Amino acid sequence: MIFKLVLENLRHKPMRSLLSVLLIAVPVTLILTLVGLTQGMQQDSERRTRGAGADIMVRGTNAASALSFSGAALPEKMADFLAKQPHVQMALGTIMHPIELPLIVYGVDLQKLSQMSGGLVYLEGGPFQHPNDLVVDRYYAQQRHIHAGQTTTVMNRPWRVSGVIEGGKLGHILVPLATLQDLDSATGKVSQVLLKLDNPANTAAAIQALRERLGPEYPIWSMEDLVSQLSVNNIHGVKEFTIVIIVIGVVIGFAVVCLSMYMAVLQRTREIGILKSLGGSKAFILGIILSEALLMGIGGTLLGIVLSYGAYWLIGAIVPASIPMIIVHAWWPIAGVITLFGAGLGALYPGLSAARQDPIEALAYE
Repeated sequence: MIFKLVLENLRHKPMRSLLSVLLIAVPVTLILTLVGLTQGMQQDSERRTRGAGADIMVRGTNAASALSFSGAALPEKMADFLAKQPHVQMALGTIMHPIELPLIVYGVDLQKLSQMSGGLVYLEGGPFQHPNDLVVDRYYAQQRHIHAGQTTTVMNRPWRVSGVIEGGKLGHILVPLATLQDLDSATGKVSQVLLKLDNPANTAAAIQALRERLGPEYPIWSMEDLVSQLSVNNIHGVKEFTIVIIVIGVVIGFAVVCLSMYMAVLQRTREIGILKSLGGSKAFILGIILSEALLMGIGGTLLGIVLSYGAYWLIGAIVPASIPMIIVHAWWPIAGVITLFGAGLGALYPGLSAARQDPIEALAYE
């Protein structure tokens, strides 16, 4: 009985119902898109960190944390020294130059990176041929609409794209180590040294030996520790921003439903009077209003999920390297609960107002 009444009420004012569902869907889309962006960037960083093939990372003495950007403070010869330490199979020194977060240009020895990572898969072109060559992954190539052999501008200077590789190998943009050292006035210096061990099971022993040899002033992390620090909870402001978006979602859901249902109650005053004169209780009237609001909340949640796929496609088509996004299915029920809470809260006052109406006054309403 209640369900049939709710459906008829929604069908009676289709434009109001559709606009309410659309407005409820907006915060759902915002929440799912934000979560997809933060977790997508986290997964992208984890994939590239693991894709380098290293087991340990050694940073310079000026590195405040594993996630901080520091200048090239390590001597390049440090890589040769570390390569001779127990359990170390090979060492790779790199220099980093952030251009726009999260994009970083990595200066590397491409041959060593290929050996450490298990091989670079070239989709177009090949390795560096000249000092002004760079290699990009397919995500950055898609974002900038570039191909092997073309010229692109990075760091305010032209580079020839020598190759396009599959993603997940240290960085989106790779350039010759010596070239980036010269550009950053860091000849003979590197930002970090990546170490590949003879057996990952020896990571703890190797780190202990390196700390005894180098001293406490050199930060040393296992790659697994580094990956664990890439959690969105460790990125300043992201958690707080997510909470703000959720609160905005609740407020929008509350405001939209409250206004929509209040107008509906005013428009159906005589209908409410008839229902009460036929014996409809206050709980029955309130149940109709709440059911209608919750049904709009469910519709808004489903539409928001569909729109999040649209955001996923749009972001993937425009900026797949700078802002990688994923669909986080685990957040669908969370977004639904947040939306239904806001919708139910927004329908409470109109529902109580309708339930308190005097049936005689309602029947006499014009």
